[in-house]
Amino acid sequence: MSFYKEVEDLKNFDIEKYIERITHEDIKKSIEKEKLTRYDFLNILSPKAKDHIEEMAKVAQKKSIQQFGKIISLYIPIYISNYCTNECTYCGFNKNNKIDRKHLSLEEIEIEAIEIAKTGIRHILLLTGEAEGLVGIKYIEDAVKILKKYFDSVVIEIYPLDTNEYERLGKIGVDGLTVYQEVYDEKIYKSVHLGGEKSDYMWRLETPERGAKAGLRSIGIGPLFGLGNLIKEAYLSGLHVEYLSDKYLNSEFSISLPRINEAEGGYKSKYILDDPTFVQFLLAYRLFLPRAGINISTREKAKFRDNLIGLGVTKLSAGSKTNVGAYSDIEKSTPQFEISDTRSVAETEKAIRGRGYQVVHKDWELIK
Repeated sequence: MSFYKEVEDLKNFDIEKYIERITHEDIKKSIEKEKLTRYDFLNILSPKAKDHIEEMAKVAQKKSIQQFGKIISLYIPIYISNYCTNECTYCGFNKNNKIDRKHLSLEEIEIEAIEIAKTGIRHILLLTGEAEGLVGIKYIEDAVKILKKYFDSVVIEIYPLDTNEYERLGKIGVDGLTVYQEVYDEKIYKSVHLGGEKSDYMWRLETPERGAKAGLRSIGIGPLFGLGNLIKEAYLSGLHVEYLSDKYLNSEFSISLPRINEAEGGYKSKYILDDPTFVQFLLAYRLFLPRAGINISTREKAKFRDNLIGLGVTKLSAGSKTNVGAYSDIEKSTPQFEISDTRSVAETEKAIRGRGYQVVHKDWELIK
């Protein structure tokens, strides 16, 4: 059985009708619970819960400190190839977009790694497009071996692999996997993934399980807010983390809340996640999933990210660039999307400390 059964079951559950019946008293009781049920989670995701943000924030802060302390971990992304054979309507790397493409050689990857390492960050996120025949498992392995010379933790955010391939990467130092379902609504998924391997809904949905079976230590998931109904996507992504956490006890799971940012191709969303609802969803995740990590990227504006510190966030990206070869200016290439927080690593660290939190560059090292 996979998480798809949960997706199927939800099709028979009238979320809108349930939400209409939620009372403020229901929401208060859910907030006060030590362990929330799935119905409690939906209660605090509902529009009426916006009137209880302050109570939610107090509980979320308390649970975060109990579980993680006053610590924020930092990571930085490295894009090594933006060639892609997928046709994702919302992505700047869509194969039909006329953009500047770049594929780093191993020598160029090392140049980038050296430049990034100067920031002091020890956790790196490796990203690529999906280009069969160009970005193969051997290329990823060679890239990882280079990055391990400069960074303690290497997490991959690439195209879905099978369990054996994740095991191969784990043996050479990959300790984490990030894979976003993008949208859990199967019909919408098919409408925004028009071609390429990524159009296979089930293969992508079951990717986190393959990573966990391969023994990867940390696995991050999440929806891309803007593609589907906001509450349904937040609800299913939260249930997905719960499902994975209960089933795979040797892996740590985290969730992200990326929102669609401007990208090549000009995708326009009809589902807009505004800032107050973003905060509500973040708090709901923390109350429902007290042991899960919560990651916030530089898609979000600097001031907004600063205000989220203390509300349940455990990890932030910093000094990010989403175009290939950007840190060493190897060659011009088009970014996957526009970032909103353009601060340096040092500036981000200063903001975190200003909120009374400690900055962690290294909290994990794979020992062979």
